[in-house]
Formats: sequence, C-alpha cells, structure tokens
Amino acid sequence: MEITLFLSLIVFSMVVINSFTIRVVQNKPISAQGRVSVLIPMRNEEVNVKECLSSVINQQGLGNFEILVLDDGSVDKTADEVRKFSEVKLITGSTPPQNWLGKLWACHQLSEQSKGDFLVFLDADVRLTQYAISNSISKLKSWDFISPYPRQVTDGFLQKIFQPMLQWSWLASVPLVIAQRFSIRSMAVANGQFFIVRRDAYLKSGGHAAVRSEVLDDLMLARQLLDCGFMGGVAEGSQVASCQMYKSNADLFKGYQKSLWKAFGSFFGSLIVILLLLLTGIIPFAAALTGSELGLISFLLIFLSRVISALRTGSLPNTAILHPLSIIVLISLIAYSWYGRFTNRLTWRDRAIN
Repeated sequence: MEITLFLSLIVFSMVVINSFTIRVVQNKPISAQGRVSVLIPMRNEEVNVKECLSSVINQQGLGNFEILVLDDGSVDKTADEVRKFSEVKLITGSTPPQNWLGKLWACHQLSEQSKGDFLVFLDADVRLTQYAISNSISKLKSWDFISPYPRQVTDGFLQKIFQPMLQWSWLASVPLVIAQRFSIRSMAVANGQFFIVRRDAYLKSGGHAAVRSEVLDDLMLARQLLDCGFMGGVAEGSQVASCQMYKSNADLFKGYQKSLWKAFGSFFGSLIVILLLLLTGIIPFAAALTGSELGLISFLLIFLSRVISALRTGSLPNTAILHPLSIIVLISLIAYSWYGRFTNRLTWRDRAIN
C-alpha cells in the first residue's frame, strides 16, 4: 500500500499545482488584433448548426473575422441550416484522399480557403461565450497555439461519472508548467474541439497534412507544432466554451473506441496505464473497505484531486466519490478500443479507420 499512497500523493500534488498555474481564459471584454478565421467542419450536424453558428457570429472583440463551414458529405440538412446564416461561407467538401481521415481532410480544406492570421478550429458541438475567441487569442502571448479546453456537458449517469475524467487525466499526469515552458513533445495536451493557431506556425509545421491519418489529431497536431519549434499548450476554457461530445452511451463508447488504443503509445503502454489506474483508482478503495488506513488515505487523496479538478474545469464535483466506477469504465473502454483495433472494426462518422 506504500506504493499506492506514494502514487496517490503525486496525483494529488500534480492536480493542485496545475490547477493554480494553468492559463485560464475568461469571458471578459477584450480586443484581439489581427484577422481571424473560424473554421468549422460539419458532417451530419443538422442539430448543432443553429446554436454553434449563433455563438460564433455573436463573438465580440474581433475587428476582422470570417466564418467558414465545410459540409463534409452530410446526408441530413446540415448544408440547408448553414445557408440560413448569411455571415457564414459554406464550402462543399470533397471525398478524403487515401490515407486521410475525414475530419482532418475537412480541416485542411478549410485552412486552404481561409485568410486569417489566426486559425480557430471549432467542432460543431461547441458553444462559445461572447469573448471566447478574443480572450483566447489574448492568452497566446508568446505562444503560437492554444487549446482552451471546453467545459464538458454531460447527459445521463455514465457520462456524468466518466466525462470529468477527461480533464482530470491530464491535470493529474502532466506537469503543465514544465511541459509548456520547455515544449516537451511527449507531454503535449490539446483538444481539437477548440484549437487556435497562428497561421504561419500552422503552415510551416505542415498543418493537418502532417498528421493526416492520426486518430488523435489534436494531440498530434500540437506535437507537430512543438517539433517544429513553436510553443503552445492547453488552457482552462470552461468559462468561455462548452461541449457535449456525445448524445448517448452508445455514442460515447463508439467515440472512445476509435482513439483510446492510440492514447498511450502502444499496447504495452496501455497495460502500464491500466496498472497505474488499478493502483490509484481501485486498490485504495478496496483496501479502505477492508480497514486499511493507508488505503483510506490514498483514496481520499484521489477523491480530493477529482474534486479540485472538477471545480477548476467547471464540472460536477459530486461525482468524484464514484471515481473507482469511472476507472472501471475507462479500463473497459481501453480494452474495447484495442478489440476494435485488432479486429479492424474501428469507424467514426460512418467511415472506416484503418
């Protein structure tokens, strides 16, 4: 139990330090200089068009900005809904070339049509507050890219206990100050839901063309930028952006299946992560139930780290007590993702992932 206590203490300390040092994007009046291109790929996003585009059109503090939406082979009324917004330029996407994933090809086409000094890649299920983009750009400072992490909106029991794990996982494992100060590639954190990059950095690093087949495109794009000498990283964006990734539990399982196999580098890396999750998420709770004081302390440290993470990122802290259950879900999703990888059954948005 000594090892478990030690690991739990590291996790707790990391969350506390990161929560106090991470760049925080706030929704306050501020002006951003330069041309801005908001680039939104959409594939069968009929239900998201109105709220997404309304939140983008209402952006304040931007003197010169354009909104480009690419209809990526939608079979619903996505394009018709987009055409209702005269402020938006609608682009009809082409079929992805060989070795390109659909969303990455869509982002690449959008970038080619854009004119901005800052490229803002946005998912259709993201909602922005009025000063989200201008404040995010102001937080760049010496950085070349920034990824304000949206507040994750959840619906249903499974999402409520699992989705807060997203932010906690990197707050608990990556020393952000060190990673961002020294541009450490292996410690990059990013979220493609809301990703802003200077145009020259994007082009010089190869953009989405350099990561065309990566299922973790946001993370790999950040790493590509760091590899090319550019600086940037994740920011806390729950005050200016929100996102409901999945509408159902089936969507959640399908969504994580496509990428979790790649999240830890290799199959061996996944096994190491599973071991660490057991040591910090399951064993302390089980030991505490048997009367172990060290087990109880370890569990309380992880529980408090989850509460702090939730408060920092705008999610519900009351689900932290169910951390062991969320760990079981995560391990199950990792196994499910590797099953899909080994059996060549990975798909996303009705497209096969090879």
